[in-house]
Amino acid sequence: MDREAVPGAEVDGRRRIGRTDVLLADRRLAEAAGRLGRGVVKAAVVAAQHRARAGEIPPDAVADAAVASLPVTASGLRPVLNATGVLLHTNLGRAPLSDAAREAVAVASGATDVELDLETGRRAGRGRSALAALLERVPQAEAAHVVNNGAAALVLAATVLAPGREIVISRGEMVEIGDGFRIPELLSATGARLREVGTTNRTAPDDYAAAVGEETGFILKVHPSNFRITGFTRGADVGELAGLGVPVVADIGSGLLAPEPLLPDEPDAASMLKAGAHLVTASGDKLLGGPQCGLVLGREDLVRRLARHPLARALRVDKMTLAALEATVRGPRSPTEQALHADAGKLRERAERLAGRLRGDGVDAFAVESEAAVGGGGAPGVVLPSAAVSLPEPYAARLRQGVPAVMGRVEDGRCLLDLRSVPPGQDGDLAGAVRAAAR
Repeated sequence: MDREAVPGAEVDGRRRIGRTDVLLADRRLAEAAGRLGRGVVKAAVVAAQHRARAGEIPPDAVADAAVASLPVTASGLRPVLNATGVLLHTNLGRAPLSDAAREAVAVASGATDVELDLETGRRAGRGRSALAALLERVPQAEAAHVVNNGAAALVLAATVLAPGREIVISRGEMVEIGDGFRIPELLSATGARLREVGTTNRTAPDDYAAAVGEETGFILKVHPSNFRITGFTRGADVGELAGLGVPVVADIGSGLLAPEPLLPDEPDAASMLKAGAHLVTASGDKLLGGPQCGLVLGREDLVRRLARHPLARALRVDKMTLAALEATVRGPRSPTEQALHADAGKLRERAERLAGRLRGDGVDAFAVESEAAVGGGGAPGVVLPSAAVSLPEPYAARLRQGVPAVMGRVEDGRCLLDLRSVPPGQDGDLAGAVRAAAR
């Protein structure tokens, strides 16, 4: 029989599979096309048709399968419940934004006064309210600037303060920051020359003093946030270097604006500036709990030089990042801060309650003690007592492929869903995902 002789269907052996145009006319898919775009919906239909041809689903289930596979948004990014116990999971986008930050992003997604003074109708300073919020939180800084990530903040400082000159840095702080990127290569790419001092485990203030000269652009102190050297060690504090006659740039990495009692070894911007650092660079999407961005805080003349350099234009952030950053700095506690300070006893109660509900549904689930971590290259070696729901190991893969996707971790042949990294309000979503995986 001629395929075109069968309205709305194609002959494929014993199966009759609806034509693409007919399937796209399904009310549910037509509505989705208006929300997600025709291309996204058509791709879902074609994929479902392929499944039907392969015998994975019945021919009359193609439309249902296409609807079920549609993404939440027109983006390819899928929402994931982070049950790894790593609060700042780099592969999951590090810090989740607060509700206040998300609302600010939604407002900023339209036309905004990001560079406009509505009173005068003239151009105004970009991100001025976000910068003001940073200075309110870190009064030790005379000025602030925001770029697109922490590495960019350091690159901008090197480009402006040490073009063709030397950056004095300890050998023990020439670190790799992830994905194969290394601080020495990053800085050398700017045209600056590195002047290594000291040894891997010991660098004294005299080592820096002996290296400082006419060719010195600045001294760089890098916090080795993703590893720890113990034993016979010595390092120079910012305060010991501030009087050597050249700027001291402190790259603190994790983005703490003020001291955090739970992380006494993690440096913060306020303390570094108070100790004498001329500039501090940091990330915004780590312990600060905000969007991906790089922060520059410090002496006004130096920050102004960085902000007016041509490279600053290439590294600038968009209006939505500025909105999220300001809302994070001014707003309520971020999800990262809440997770960091979560009570271990309440985490255990949540795990017991969730495991009990799942056992009632026939799932092999029970609550266990767990150890969470900060992650994101911050606070190495710090263990956060936590609690998790333990499931059979096969659940790990099933949960990753579910809707919503859930990322746990596997230990000793069991899949653990650590609740320190899961907001309490998402326990119901987590339970639903486990039930779906069980089916």
